[in-house]
Amino acid sequence: MQLVNNQYQIQGVNVLEICAEYGTPLYVYDANKIISQYENFKKAFEGVNIKIKYATKALTNQAILKVLRKAGAGADAVSVQEIKLSLMAGFSPGNIMFTPNCTDFEEIREAVLMGVTVNIDNIPFLEVFGKEYGNSYPVCIRINPHIDAGGNKKIMTGHKRSKFGISIDQMSQVYALVNLYNIKVCGVHVHSGSDFKNSEAFVQAAEVVFQVAAQFNTLEFLDFGSGFKVAYKEGDHVTDLMDLGVKMKQVFRDFCKRYGKELELWFEPGKYLVSESGFLFAKVNVVKETPICTFVGVNTGLNHLIRPMMYDAYHSIFNVSNTSGPKRMYDVVGYICETDTFATDMEMDETKEGNIIGIRNAGAYGFSMSSNYNSRFRPAEVMILEGKAMLIRQRETMEDLLRNQIEVNF
Repeated sequence: MQLVNNQYQIQGVNVLEICAEYGTPLYVYDANKIISQYENFKKAFEGVNIKIKYATKALTNQAILKVLRKAGAGADAVSVQEIKLSLMAGFSPGNIMFTPNCTDFEEIREAVLMGVTVNIDNIPFLEVFGKEYGNSYPVCIRINPHIDAGGNKKIMTGHKRSKFGISIDQMSQVYALVNLYNIKVCGVHVHSGSDFKNSEAFVQAAEVVFQVAAQFNTLEFLDFGSGFKVAYKEGDHVTDLMDLGVKMKQVFRDFCKRYGKELELWFEPGKYLVSESGFLFAKVNVVKETPICTFVGVNTGLNHLIRPMMYDAYHSIFNVSNTSGPKRMYDVVGYICETDTFATDMEMDETKEGNIIGIRNAGAYGFSMSSNYNSRFRPAEVMILEGKAMLIRQRETMEDLLRNQIEVNF
């Protein structure tokens, strides 16, 4: 987003005009930013056989999936529905990784029928898989490395108490099952979770993966998941991808030499690819002065962006309508009948009723975690591609709320 002559623009398209045409609340995505993030990621790992699998749970709109597929990405799915959405967007089955957690085993059977790569993260399912498929269908194994990466515990997945992955303390059971059923292990997977603080945590997890991977002679890839930090405010720590690339490429090449085969290096970024591309725009319904603070109440809430309430996540907020007014401090809150505070003591240009405000870093886990709480409609989505705004999801209506309800006459 650029500020040109005191007007916010995305790829030269005026933001206020977008909001006027499509209404608010409104999600808007900058496709150029998504593509540049993908290219930056790929560049950081030049020199190894890298495969980037977009974590579709971050943002599943078909238009976004197609942008990333055309850029060269694969897809990482965590449900059968995400697999189907990825296939509909044109991803080939062989370019989709399925990593479910605590799902019904029937989903794994469906995934096998669809021909995608299956990633198993618990011993009971590995045994069932071995009994049913033996070595006829390759499988990836997800491990829990027992590493505390130093981030937000709510979004870390590689620590000892995490439900994700097979504990490294249980690997002897894994090896026994693989030998018993002659399971063909095509990959080893680890995901330490979002928000890790430095590349050393990644390298530490890699060493655990290498120890496990050395026990299998049928590997095709190693998958190191994601967790790459982007900036939510000035001064935020961000993942130094170039530094990570240098360190990871070295240890990965060293392992491949010991293993005797050049493997593929997989990653599954979601937030890194789409977070900064997305904005949630909303209209100011009321400016409410109190003796303690000044509330800016907007026509959206935790039903559209739950991250601030769920994860204590920070999202920068700015006044789109007034870009040069005196600075004031506001508490920005939503219209849901719950405490749904987007920001406390947020400095913005003076804000009045009817102004449009923008919430940054709304591309990842924004719309995809939205709901109809309070029977509110989910917003429309717009993508800016090659300097043009295009509607990629219509705003919901009363018909959408009632679509699956059954009319009962008393």
